[in-house]
Amino acid sequence: MGSLKKTALFDFHRQHGGKMVEFAGWSMPVQYKESHIASHMHARQHCSLFDVSHMLQTKVHGKDRVKFIESLIVGDVAELKDNQGTLSLFTNEKGGIMDDLIVTKASQGYLYVVSNAGCADKDSAHMMAKVKELKATGYDVDLEFLDESLIALQGPSMVRVLQPGLSDDLRKLPFMTSTLTTVFGIQGCRVTRCGYTGEDGVEISVPCSGVVPLAERLLMDDEVRLAGLGARDSLRLEAGLCLYGNDIDENTTPVEASLVWTIGKRRRQTKDFPGADIIVPQIKAKPGRKRVGLVSTGPPVRQHTPILSPNGRVIGEVTSGCPSPCLKQNVAMGYVETGFSKVGTPVQVEVRKKMVDAVISKMPFVTTNYYSGQ
Repeated sequence: MGSLKKTALFDFHRQHGGKMVEFAGWSMPVQYKESHIASHMHARQHCSLFDVSHMLQTKVHGKDRVKFIESLIVGDVAELKDNQGTLSLFTNEKGGIMDDLIVTKASQGYLYVVSNAGCADKDSAHMMAKVKELKATGYDVDLEFLDESLIALQGPSMVRVLQPGLSDDLRKLPFMTSTLTTVFGIQGCRVTRCGYTGEDGVEISVPCSGVVPLAERLLMDDEVRLAGLGARDSLRLEAGLCLYGNDIDENTTPVEASLVWTIGKRRRQTKDFPGADIIVPQIKAKPGRKRVGLVSTGPPVRQHTPILSPNGRVIGEVTSGCPSPCLKQNVAMGYVETGFSKVGTPVQVEVRKKMVDAVISKMPFVTTNYYSGQ
């Protein structure tokens, strides 16, 4: 694994029994000493710590920063309050999704953007090209790619674990809001109430010099255990969340992906984002295929499994699937012809050349527990 990039927690993972694998050009822990199911259930019942430092973190500076980001994404960033964030999508001129990202309007006068590790080179080149283009016409915008660590603390006991290390009151930090603060004595940390598990949780951007002491301090609490990519994937699938490259890609539109809610109302009217001429008409006309959830019993359903109608015609394909540790049945998501997308519709999946009964299911499969501030 000599050529793989390493996070500042690489040695820490190995010391704690992390089984390292290649992911998006990085050496990342897939699991630790306990089983994948035990790790998954610990995050649902207690609190788990994930290293997500492979994600791309960017600050956008300059007085035209909102105009810049809105020229690339479908979201309404102008309407965000200070320290509020939104999930959004980079789109291309064909209406396809180039990546998903979270944009936060920081009260310090910049935008804080987190996007996927697997798209880091593509995203940075895409943003830099747009900055160059806009600067040539007199816009004031600059990018700063951060060399900071990013960890996620996820699960119902997150507040009990983290609050003693914060001067900020976590009750005043609802889902998708952010604060710049000191965490257990480590200065310059950005704590954002978000995550990829469906549980209450935070992501903490922390200087690389402080991430090992912070991780060790969090692990001192009996509630906290380390979790790897394996649990991260099954947790996000139970929560109905997309994985870029599996469930969404450059050939998928936001409407097909059931992500219309990411498109700001003002943006639908102004149609001034890439691919708007294709995406906006789809909202009313309905696309030919749609992302759906699936539940089945028997052998687990994996990516690329064909989805068939009850009479055996291929109507789509699974994009993600796994046995659900919480539900004790198989969950999956995929794309089907829109006529088969209604919840409760019986379908079949072809697993190892055998037909298995499945049913279109609403997502999330497991109820999410995001903190709304109530």
